[in-house]
Amino acid sequence: MTLVESTEHADLRAAVAALGRRYGREYVARAVREGKHTDELWAEAGELGYLGVNLPVEYGGGGGGISELAIVLEELGAAGSPLLLMVVSPAICGTVIARFGTEGQKRKWLPGLASGALRMAFGITEPEAGSNAHRITTTARRDGDGWVLNGRKVFISGVDAADATLIVGRTEDARTGKLKPCLFIVGRETPGFSFRRIPMELASPEAQFELVMDDVRLPGDALVGDEDAGLLQLFAGLNPERVMTAAFAIGMARYALGRAVEYARTRQVWKEPIGAHQAIAHPLAQSHIEIELARLMMRKAAHLYDSGDDADAGEAANMAKFAAADAAVRAVDRAVHTLGGNGLSTEYGLAQLITASRVARVAPISREMILNYVSHRTLGLPKSY
Repeated sequence: MTLVESTEHADLRAAVAALGRRYGREYVARAVREGKHTDELWAEAGELGYLGVNLPVEYGGGGGGISELAIVLEELGAAGSPLLLMVVSPAICGTVIARFGTEGQKRKWLPGLASGALRMAFGITEPEAGSNAHRITTTARRDGDGWVLNGRKVFISGVDAADATLIVGRTEDARTGKLKPCLFIVGRETPGFSFRRIPMELASPEAQFELVMDDVRLPGDALVGDEDAGLLQLFAGLNPERVMTAAFAIGMARYALGRAVEYARTRQVWKEPIGAHQAIAHPLAQSHIEIELARLMMRKAAHLYDSGDDADAGEAANMAKFAAADAAVRAVDRAVHTLGGNGLSTEYGLAQLITASRVARVAPISREMILNYVSHRTLGLPKSY
């Protein structure tokens, strides 16, 4: 991995930034107020090839990797118009299908995911399982040539806009009798599959849903990949999820810092702008440093993943998500503090980010579980759970 960004990446970053600025924060805020999705931005990003930049060329994608997709999400976020479903649809679902799907699954789903014509949600979190994937109770049993799926999921993003959901279930190992994770594609209109919106104190065009699967009958080709691959396939999607969450958080942090710097440069109360005072300038400078450090770790994680180093990518992706989330929370807090009362006004659009920035600390995995991962896997300390 080079520390200097390539010309191709710099050009991609500039092009996406220009798209994001044409929409901006007000576009997203208006979608939230009107209860709409950001469909126009999603469609244009897909038409320009940005949504599928990580997917294989032969299926309509750009042939790049998570490195390129993270640039897209970061720049849209820095312009104030992030697309949260990018974390799920092309990053998790597109990656898993591209790596492990059958030829039929690839041809059915990848071109649409790349163009934005199709969207896919991802269902793993359960009310009683939390961060413990071994407690997932959604199960799939064989039924002739197909499957029957039963279970419940919570806090699943964008199900109402998705054509299908990639569900993490568990099947019984015939040799051991133990349950193992497997992935199933469940269409939104499949009988027995229902969803209910969860009220959230979060201003976002993408809503959160509870899913219920009641004897959902699926064909044999709904299973993605090998029934015995288990965690390998699951983490093929979860590592990109962490990288993309880092990109989402870094974009948000850059947006908040940009608004604060602009305000501090021009707001004058005494003889000079408030940005001349170290009590204002130093916290903003510190946020810039924290954002750049998190971005470096995100680039490392994406590079490792794109290189096929799943093991090291797991550690780096977790650390990138941890660093980016903390950087975002602090950047938003400092931005609001810089603007004072204006920081809580609708005009400047920062107050909503106080809640949004916290999301990156608790989802898709909490910072405490990342510390568990690093202390156990990296430092070799005894496992605490």
